[in-house]
Amino acid sequence: SREGEGEGAAGTWLRTQLAPGEVITAQSGAFERDPQESSTTDEELSRAASPGSRGGGSSSTTPDYGEKRLPQALIIGVKKGGTRALLEAIRAHPDVRAVGTEPHFFDRNYEKGLEWYRNVMPKTLDGQITMEKTPSYFVTNEAPRRIHSMAKDAKLIVVVRNPVTRAISDYTQTLSKKPEIPTFEVLAFKNRTLGLIDASWSAIRIGIYALHLENWLQYFPLSQILFVSGERLITDPAGEMAKVQDFLGLKRIVTEKHFYFNKTKGFPCLKKPEDSSAPRCLGKSKGRTHPKIDPDVIHRLRKFYKPFNVMFYQMTGQDFQWEQEESDK
Repeated sequence: SREGEGEGAAGTWLRTQLAPGEVITAQSGAFERDPQESSTTDEELSRAASPGSRGGGSSSTTPDYGEKRLPQALIIGVKKGGTRALLEAIRAHPDVRAVGTEPHFFDRNYEKGLEWYRNVMPKTLDGQITMEKTPSYFVTNEAPRRIHSMAKDAKLIVVVRNPVTRAISDYTQTLSKKPEIPTFEVLAFKNRTLGLIDASWSAIRIGIYALHLENWLQYFPLSQILFVSGERLITDPAGEMAKVQDFLGLKRIVTEKHFYFNKTKGFPCLKKPEDSSAPRCLGKSKGRTHPKIDPDVIHRLRKFYKPFNVMFYQMTGQDFQWEQEESDK
């Protein structure tokens, strides 16, 4: 099929230059399987999966009874999109029990088997939903097939964000851990003079949402996937949470009264739950100041992402207005 047309257009466009294994690894060794923010250690997971455990990071408000179940809903992506904020907000719902840590079952721990995975989960009562989040699932080739074979009716949530800001945020996170890495500009281009973007660098590749979504649509209908706007999660958290609760078949209990805007951090925080003394705001690793990026690089990246964004809007039936947002600036 011609470029940009028909099923698989995003894939055809890129697959010519990328090896299948390049989904989460990057060309630069420094970025090889860059761990997720607050990525779970094996030790934490084995503690969570040990008999008698209450499951990783389960909230203390629910007494320890019920049973461990495989998740019916998963937040599958994307890294640096706002998945932690979404998880914390949905965990405020009494009918949701979620693992606080990222199990990475369908990408890194699959050989441990479903029993291990079930043991990582918190205990739930009938009528409660078990959830987990691992943002790297969205870009893992095997994840859709594996999740489908566990539960073909699973509900999937993807938090997406303007791919340009997402890439810069991704780079900023790595930079904070590895200050010696090359500049964003150096990593973003295969050839700066020709303006060739390096789409194999994970920070850029993750944002080609249409490409990854094609993989998921081979196993799951769109009706089982909810796309949450990372931008609206900041500007209108209650509005986005209403959609999430509707999608999960839950009563709309998490509403605007759960949030307040933290001026210092520049994003909303959850107000304190009745049983604890402090409001729950995301940790110091969130809301980092991005390094200054050459405007020409940003312009080239916008141009690079535009056809993929348009394709993604068409595939999902949702316009996230990333182009419009840029032209307003």
